[in-house]
Amino acid sequence: MHDPGPAFRALHVPGDPFILANAWDAGSARVLAALGARALGTSSAAHAFTLGLPDGAHVGRDAALEHASELVRATALPVSADLENGYGDDPESVAETVRLACEAGVAGLSIEDIALPAADAYPFEHAVERIRAAVAAARALPRDVVLLARADGVMTGAYDVAEGIRRLQAFEAAGADALYLPLPPSMDDVARICASVSAPVNALAAGPFAKVPLAEYARTGVARVSLGSALARATHRVIVEAATAMFEHGGFEPLANGIAGTRVDELLERGSP
Repeated sequence: MHDPGPAFRALHVPGDPFILANAWDAGSARVLAALGARALGTSSAAHAFTLGLPDGAHVGRDAALEHASELVRATALPVSADLENGYGDDPESVAETVRLACEAGVAGLSIEDIALPAADAYPFEHAVERIRAAVAAARALPRDVVLLARADGVMTGAYDVAEGIRRLQAFEAAGADALYLPLPPSMDDVARICASVSAPVNALAAGPFAKVPLAEYARTGVARVSLGSALARATHRVIVEAATAMFEHGGFEPLANGIAGTRVDELLERGSP
């Protein structure tokens, strides 16, 4: 069985970030692959949108892993799975999710420290113990999987950047391969996060951070820039704009900006494994 893990791990170079392109179905995965993506990620929010569910809906472990497996099959690129909080509060549940993710064929996965569906963070020691269990499960796998530990409490308002950094440092000490604190207040904070740890750091290009060029992320020491649901939400903006023109104004002008079907066909073919 081909192991995409080593190639995915090799992409994580602090100061020379690659873009983790978050797809939401086989078609978007193949188009992104054809256009130059080096690795793909799932997005729990973007996946929820495809099911008619809102951002923050938790579709469950089985559905999330099947979705990840769909993206693994869609292209030849390594795939990292957004596995939310590991689909369980206890360390054993997180470890089982890691084992099942390996069976789904992913090259990487992420585990966050929020007690979903609430916005509250797990207590510090419990959060670290969950990552320690995930690491132990990952090290026992038959192939390489890059485990990214997330400190999401700054994004949810559960704690501040200083506490987020304390958690990232503890996650690194527990053995996490990569680290992620989504949407800190500023790029100075991104640089501060990178300087506080040795492991590769992921940053999120969403909201105001979508205006930051890749070169600036590189200067902070970031190793990976992910999109989360930003690309999926950009496609929904096109739907909203076209629908508004049609149903409120009787116009179809936004549809004139679509790319040719033959171009889509060509990209889907080129992005196939």
